[in-house]
Amino acid sequence: MLNGLARILLTSTAIAPVGFTFAWVAGNNGSPAVAVAATAISTILVIVCLLMLRYASSELEVMPFTPTKVEAADRENMGFLLLYLLPLFTADLTKLHWETWIPAIGMFAVITATGYNYHFNPLIGLMGWHFYKVESKEGVTYVLITRKQLRSASSALKVGQLTEYILMDLGG
Repeated sequence: MLNGLARILLTSTAIAPVGFTFAWVAGNNGSPAVAVAATAISTILVIVCLLMLRYASSELEVMPFTPTKVEAADRENMGFLLLYLLPLFTADLTKLHWETWIPAIGMFAVITATGYNYHFNPLIGLMGWHFYKVESKEGVTYVLITRKQLRSASSALKVGQLTEYILMDLGG
């Protein structure tokens, strides 16, 4: 189990497109250094998260899991879309209040990394991953990350426990 590190990486990848959008705004406002830095940081976050998923798929202990209930967990995509587009409304980089943005992003990361509220990552979704809320026989609800499209709760899966409440499908 990777626990907090996995949650931080999944969260940072989810907000990486904000960096790409901000890079676009910076580039158009004549700040190429800021644009390159934002693009580089966002790209590194995505690569590190994908490497973590690859590492987890080969190193996690395989456990059998048969869900009793399956529900799609990608309903927050409109909220993420608005978050991604937010930097486009910053017409002037000199008016951007870094003293507000940096602590807000830091608090968002800490709350997500220490809480149980991670449900969906649209960027990883674009790469073919799906997110489901699945319930175990014991009544515990998990988020399942898989490349499969689940159509039945009776499908037996081989999973690894990525964090306390996030499972990763390891069944090929």
